[in-house]
Amino acid sequence: MPLPVVLLILLAAVLHASWNALLRNGTDRLWSMTVMCLAVAVASLAATPWLPVPLPASWPYGVLSALLHVGYNLFLVRSYRSGELGQTYPIARGSSPLLVTLGAALLAGETPGPLALLGIGLVSGGIIALAFRGRRVALPGLRYALGTGCFIAAYSVVDGLGVRLAGNPMAYTAWMCAGWGLLMPAVFMAWRGPRALWQPPASAATFATAFAGGLVSLLAYGIVIQAMALAPMGAVSALRETSVLFAAIIGRLFLGETLSWPRVLACAAIAAGTVLIG
Repeated sequence: MPLPVVLLILLAAVLHASWNALLRNGTDRLWSMTVMCLAVAVASLAATPWLPVPLPASWPYGVLSALLHVGYNLFLVRSYRSGELGQTYPIARGSSPLLVTLGAALLAGETPGPLALLGIGLVSGGIIALAFRGRRVALPGLRYALGTGCFIAAYSVVDGLGVRLAGNPMAYTAWMCAGWGLLMPAVFMAWRGPRALWQPPASAATFATAFAGGLVSLLAYGIVIQAMALAPMGAVSALRETSVLFAAIIGRLFLGETLSWPRVLACAAIAAGTVLIG
């Protein structure tokens, strides 16, 4: 893989960890996530006039992916309520390729090779090290972090199928992101009321910060898509999961989280495992 592409993917990893840190540090994380999704919708809709309409065969996949993204958003917000960024983020991101690989083995008969099996062992060990202390769960929101990973795995598979039927990958991505970005505010307002999106903590500064976080998340996703056009998809996806290391560092530098050597090693094991699985 060319060095410029590697650096591009690492930039996407840093950006992805950064917007998660922004969400984790927010006072009302559900509101912050909703504004981020609104930013994704605005940017995606702005791109649609310059893109063709996806082929009808891909539409059910786009709708299902949008629904799964909303579930992912809700679980991610809930997982950050009781877990630190340096714990929750690696578990959510690391469990996704683990679940996809295990699901492919069980449902599609795809037998993992030796490197993938080693990667599964590293990811599993890293998750256990982050979530447990001895025989006790040290992360109260473990089920939500793992649930977030399930949603990531599910929408990844759905998008992988849908984008192949769309005729134009960027068109599928834009319309799917627009649908997901609009659906999340609708869910939020149905839950809290139509005016809740514009009430505190919706000061101009907090709204602008959350909106910028949404644009950062979309930029990170766009960089990964561009990288996949220049390098093998598996390698790109695996290298992008090094964001778990950046999340641990950001959590220590900006959120005051503990960064012990056992946690560093656990995050490194999850990152190495996802690379091997990829």
